[in-house]
Amino acid sequence: MTVSKISGSQVNLGVSPLSWTNDVLAELGGDIPLEVCLKDAADNSYDGVELGRKFPREAHELLSKLSSYGLRLATGWYSGYLAERSVEAEWRAAADHVQLLESCGCQVLVYGECGMMEGDSPWDEPLSRGTKLKSIDLPAYAERLTEFSVGLNKRGIKLAYHYHLKMLVETAEEIAAFCQAAPPEVGLLLDTGHAYAAGADYGEILRRFGDRVVHIHLKDVRRDVLDWARKNDVTFNSAIREGLFTVPGDGNVDFTEIGKFIRSSGYSGWVVVEAEQDPAKAAPRIYTEKAYQYVKNLLF
Repeated sequence: MTVSKISGSQVNLGVSPLSWTNDVLAELGGDIPLEVCLKDAADNSYDGVELGRKFPREAHELLSKLSSYGLRLATGWYSGYLAERSVEAEWRAAADHVQLLESCGCQVLVYGECGMMEGDSPWDEPLSRGTKLKSIDLPAYAERLTEFSVGLNKRGIKLAYHYHLKMLVETAEEIAAFCQAAPPEVGLLLDTGHAYAAGADYGEILRRFGDRVVHIHLKDVRRDVLDWARKNDVTFNSAIREGLFTVPGDGNVDFTEIGKFIRSSGYSGWVVVEAEQDPAKAAPRIYTEKAYQYVKNLLF
């Protein structure tokens, strides 16, 4: 569903393959073929998908696969380490990924900061453990991100910085500090689920920093699972296995503000349904079909 009559904007509705196959927990959806994911996404009327671990990484093969289902590539996650390494080193690490996105016509790169994460397996550390943004040299970090973003811009790609549980930028205070330190060249990914789970008001993020949002993830949260996870300080992976996240409309996040933002801001880009769930517990085809109808009614 591509809509182009909302305040002159063009909004594309996509879906993340995480509902079918988890990128970190190999046992979640490990037996589901990529073709099942793509057929379900197409049958449920989505415009496109984000990259997942089962996707081809050669542009011609990937585009051929997607086009056979009438889908486009929205973007793909990139694990960055600019908190630890130089821009030159980051470019070397990112080169193949950037080339793939560019060749597939993507206009954003989802940047997740994986530097400074604690433990050999950070996702198996308690939710409370993590390096705080205030512990690093934020101006220097913002400068490196800006240089990297400017380089992407020259390739026709915007950086979409993904605040995220367990990562360097997680809480409302950290999101605000980051956005104040980094210039507009560094775009923001608005993720409703990660904001809610970190105790942040995504509506306030939109009011303060909506002009730099270049990509949107619509993710819902089951409040009872979040309360259990926080009370017992479980690991991120444990929370995922228990069903912390779900598709929009199935949890406790109020999506009213994102609906208002899309209709009034002139936002142009992708809105992506995302839910890291166990496909054995939450049938991907059924859940993403419900999400499509919910988001269609919410936004349009």
